[in-house]
Amino acid sequence: MATLDPVRGGRLRGALDHQAAALRTAYETGVPIAPIREALVDATIEDAYAIQAANTAFWLAQGRVRVGAKIGLTAKVVQTQLGVDQPDFGTLFADMAVNDGDTVPVGRLLQPKVEAEIAFVMARPVDVARLTTAELIDAVAYALPAIEIVDSRIADWNIRIVDTFADNASSGLFVLGCHPVPVADLDLRLCGMVLEKNGEPASFGAGAACLGNPLHALGWLARTMAEVGSPLGAGDVVLAGALGPMVAVRPGDSVLARIEGLGSVRVAFGK
Repeated sequence: MATLDPVRGGRLRGALDHQAAALRTAYETGVPIAPIREALVDATIEDAYAIQAANTAFWLAQGRVRVGAKIGLTAKVVQTQLGVDQPDFGTLFADMAVNDGDTVPVGRLLQPKVEAEIAFVMARPVDVARLTTAELIDAVAYALPAIEIVDSRIADWNIRIVDTFADNASSGLFVLGCHPVPVADLDLRLCGMVLEKNGEPASFGAGAACLGNPLHALGWLARTMAEVGSPLGAGDVVLAGALGPMVAVRPGDSVLARIEGLGSVRVAFGK
């Protein structure tokens, strides 16, 4: 998926590298950039993933540690808004993890929003040659409640598909709950979710909002990561996608997500 056509890739490589560097600068300075689609008006999804892959390789070389992957755009309504018919993915690094109940310091993120999600922790690699629901269930060690703190290095969240694909699927940080639950004990399609901000309900949803079932999203990711040469492995964390609408947060806010059968997880944002 992230492999460029040789001719076109050679022509665009300098421009793609420039946009990758611009995204890294936005991370470092806290100053968002203009939409990538405006700088690369003919960019394809493959080009966007090439930018993401370039930054992933850069960060790994700098010593960041990959701990899993996130799935985005799992809601059909969001896919329609961005003009795509598939989810996207991004890399999770160890330094993106926030402990349950901790406070995120001011300035660590540019323009954060939060989503309640189900996280899977893998027991072993998925055999994509025999990818069935049974194979996925067997490959998962357990599930956890999670809050994904999404972010964008694109100014004012003015994104389309190229922008979010390039920007590591608009990832920021993530928070995992501390009580693991076997997948066999959950009705992943029907489990309800309530996300509260400052003690007031702010987002509602259920597992069915995530490609019909979070396991379907996991299956898509397992196949896709194998195709791009970075298969899921034992211990990997997978954020399966939002169970309801994302909610913007500001300094001083606190967020609590409750997911039926999984319990709760919380995070606060420094003033």
